[in-house]
Amino acid sequence: MTTRTYHRTAIVNGRKIFYREAGDPTAETILLLHGLPTSSQMFRDLIPALADRFHLIAPDYVGFGHSDAPSNKEFTYSFDNLAALVSGLIDVLGLKSYVLYMQDYGGPIGFRLFTEHPDRVKGFIIQNANAYLEGVGEAPKKALLPLWENRTPETEKAAREFVSIDGTKFHWLVGAKDPEAINPDNWILDQALLDRPGTQDYHVDLLENYKTNIALYPVWQAAFREHRPKTLIVWGKNDPFFVPPGARAYLNDLPDAKLVWLDSGHFVLDENGPRVAAEIRAAFAPEIETVKPAA
Repeated sequence: MTTRTYHRTAIVNGRKIFYREAGDPTAETILLLHGLPTSSQMFRDLIPALADRFHLIAPDYVGFGHSDAPSNKEFTYSFDNLAALVSGLIDVLGLKSYVLYMQDYGGPIGFRLFTEHPDRVKGFIIQNANAYLEGVGEAPKKALLPLWENRTPETEKAAREFVSIDGTKFHWLVGAKDPEAINPDNWILDQALLDRPGTQDYHVDLLENYKTNIALYPVWQAAFREHRPKTLIVWGKNDPFFVPPGARAYLNDLPDAKLVWLDSGHFVLDENGPRVAAEIRAAFAPEIETVKPAA
């Protein structure tokens, strides 16, 4: 068994989907689903920290990272379509069961997978991914509500700022306990991909389409109550996008979930990777690991 990470591609519905893979394929699989404005690169340090015990798969959605990035004239960018391609990758790889690690956009993609095949999902790891209205912060409301009500060049402006270099850097740094601990490669690499011709156009499409996720919140919540998957919530408490009430709301429907607060923002792994890895081991491999108290 090796903790080496492999960088692979698969063809799903005619699209090249990139994914990172590590660990023993016969072990419990964790499917790592990234958020905006990044890709599977957000998991580059967490994967080897877990690969001695778990099988890790971290895909880039179509339009993100190293996966195919067709224009919005060639592909309709919606959360339904992103989730369908991840579901197709699961089938191509022959994954029969998995734990879902979901951050930001990973939430609406993962919860679609869950409601489609709840029997496959052995647990949730939720990291600043929302499924409740009370979890939506004022910053995204201010930026996106006008876009959702009437898309015009004027209402698109705030959405385009989300995927500008200033917006990307803000996503990574906001709420960090120690900004110097955040690797600047994060926003430089992410922005290089966001600045490709036409890319920001389809990201605005996705930000507009985010309203379809909010419409599904009651469906997801009902599925949580019905199926009660084992759940670990690791939440950056200083996140202005998905705020702490959204983390606490999960406990209404998943009362056995463990909620761990982290002194971080929208992204947590640069500062808290070892702690998150230890919590995952304790939750999903408790026979061999215990979590040490935080320093």
